[in-house]
Amino acid sequence: MPTSEGQEGIILLADDNCANRELVSALLSGAGYQVVCAENGQQALAHLNDGSIDLALLDVVMPRPTGFEVCQIIKSKPETRLIPVVLLTSLNSESDRIHGLLCGADDFLSKPVNKQELLARAYSLVRLKQFTDEMDNAETVLFSLALTIEAKDPYTEGHCDRLSKYSVALGEKLGLSEELRVALRRGGLIHDIGKLAVPEQILLKPGPLTTEERKIMQEHTVIGERICAPLRSFRHVLPIIRHHHERQDGSGYPDGLRGEQVPLTARILQITDIYDALTTDRPYRKALPVEKALAIMQEETNRGWWDASVLGEFEALVKGSRPLQPAESRR
Repeated sequence: MPTSEGQEGIILLADDNCANRELVSALLSGAGYQVVCAENGQQALAHLNDGSIDLALLDVVMPRPTGFEVCQIIKSKPETRLIPVVLLTSLNSESDRIHGLLCGADDFLSKPVNKQELLARAYSLVRLKQFTDEMDNAETVLFSLALTIEAKDPYTEGHCDRLSKYSVALGEKLGLSEELRVALRRGGLIHDIGKLAVPEQILLKPGPLTTEERKIMQEHTVIGERICAPLRSFRHVLPIIRHHHERQDGSGYPDGLRGEQVPLTARILQITDIYDALTTDRPYRKALPVEKALAIMQEETNRGWWDASVLGEFEALVKGSRPLQPAESRR
């Protein structure tokens, strides 16, 4: 359990009752937490905007807006939805608790608050938030490393960002779950992170690679998977990283998967990756027009390389949506 030896986290306490605020704040401060107090819902939401809150304790019955409403707002925003929320309430009916859960509450504490229960809840949920922050920091480092690879080649500027957006749009069109669309967004950004282990003389070689150089280059899929494997939140991203160079006919790498063996998310990334490569400038050619790029992709699909149904959906998306038009030539 935390002690008063040092700050253990920042807790937002929102309650319109002054006596309740003073009591709960004293208990938490004595346990080493920094407590930020709010008298109503509006003040609570204002404190949440600075991004430093580790836990929100919200009185259910308070004005402008209620604890239920503040909880719902917290859980609806990407920047705050991972903040644990505990509702403080003297309402003990089943319907009130169900309503709180539907608003996204992580836990409840009944009034009057029991000291030991309060500190136990705070300890557990603040630790959970801190673990989540560590995970987010690790992801940020990975994304930064991925961008360093892109920065080495001026002709790939913006490639990862475009790939991420194209893949998510195609995933939405194909009806993929939010979890898999998040994986596609992340996969678009870091699918080539394994190239950190590829020597620059191979990575930036202007001419064809030798057999040995090609073998080294192909290892980037396996290395990338290994780099990201410790992050449990990346479990749906790992197949994208490892398999985005497989082909439908089994001629791809690293595992020679065929047809449906290639994960759908990897097939989606393949299509968007090829499209972006064809419709942006390269040292050896100018960006191709959309129709020409799609024609080349169809030819390769006829050879058995790519998923025809995924390509068909992507082609319909490109032709029907302005945001998927390629960026204007930058060179």
